[in-house]
This record gives sequence, structure tokens and C-alpha cells, in this order.
Amino acid sequence: MTLDRFRPVADRLLEPFVRTSKAVGLTPDGISAIAFAVAVAAGLAFLLARPAWYVVGALFVALNGWLDLLDGALARELSTDSPAGDLLDHVLDRYADVVIVAGLAGGIGQYALGFAAVTGVLLTSYLGTQIEAVGLEREYGGLLGRADRLALVGIVGVLAAIQPTVGGYSVVALLLGLFAVVGHLTAIQRFYGAWRALR
Repeated sequence: MTLDRFRPVADRLLEPFVRTSKAVGLTPDGISAIAFAVAVAAGLAFLLARPAWYVVGALFVALNGWLDLLDGALARELSTDSPAGDLLDHVLDRYADVVIVAGLAGGIGQYALGFAAVTGVLLTSYLGTQIEAVGLEREYGGLLGRADRLALVGIVGVLAAIQPTVGGYSVVALLLGLFAVVGHLTAIQRFYGAWRALR
């Protein structure tokens, strides 16, 4: 399961937004910064843990994901993609992941579960870039990539506003548990695939 395979489709859908961004003078780095600010807003909304705020947080997460695609598409269009821009984008994405997961965990008071979830998320992303650093192609696949996580957070954000528990368990806690387990499994899957390719 990974939504990253649909990146070419997303790139085509982004074309009018890329043209608009160029017209108003936005830069890829500027869009990356806006995306991070939106992620912080999502984390704060989830921290409030109220039905309406869960929906707001879900909308902010969707916007963060869209902007994360837009900054790269704009950089390619302007031919300004660079190692510095890539570094900024990756660092801000990781901080965005942390604030979103921390907001979800803090909203339900599940800090240990939040720690397990955020380490799974970070190690998944780390393995993706580390694989590239050792000379292989950047790894976006696996059981749960960033696009998948953002989609799940958006869905659960809306679900938490409508039906906050399933079978006596918080839907947010279930999501964090999924991130904890599947995140680490995805990291291991990426490591194993790269290890086999390198040997």
C-alpha cells in the first residue's frame, strides 16, 4: 500500500497551481515554509481534541500534503531544484511529521504511544533518504509512505469528529498504534530491500 505511485498523476493535477505560484512570485522554499506552518496548525488543532478541531486538523493535513507536492513541482518548473532546497524540504517535512503526530498523541494524552508512532514515522523517512545516500534510488515505497500517513491522518481526523471510538478504543490511538507498528515494519522493509541490493 502506497499512494506515492500516483505521483505522476498528482504532478499533472498540480500544473495549474504551479502556473499560479509562478505568477504570484512564490518560491519552492517559500511553499515549503508555508507547508510547515500549516502542519503546525494541524498539530495544534489535533491537540485541542474537539470534534470541530479534528476536522480542521484533517483539512490542514490535506493542505500540507498538497503543498509538499507543489514545492517540488514548482522547483522543477523553475529549474531551481537544488541540494539546499531538497534539504530544507526534507527537514521541514520531518518536523511537520513530528508536530502532527505529537498533536494527535497530546490530544488524547497517549505520550508513550505517540513516541512509538513518531519514531516509526521518522525511521521510515530516514531509511528512504539513507538509501539514496548510499547510491541507490530514493525509496518512497513500503507498507506506509508519507502520502499514506497523511491520507490516514486526514481520514481519522474526520472520523474522530464523528465516531471517536471503535470497539471501545480511540480511533486516534488506533492510528498511532498503526503508525508505531507499520512505521517500524516499513523501515525494516526498506532496509532489507536496500541491503539485498547493495550486497
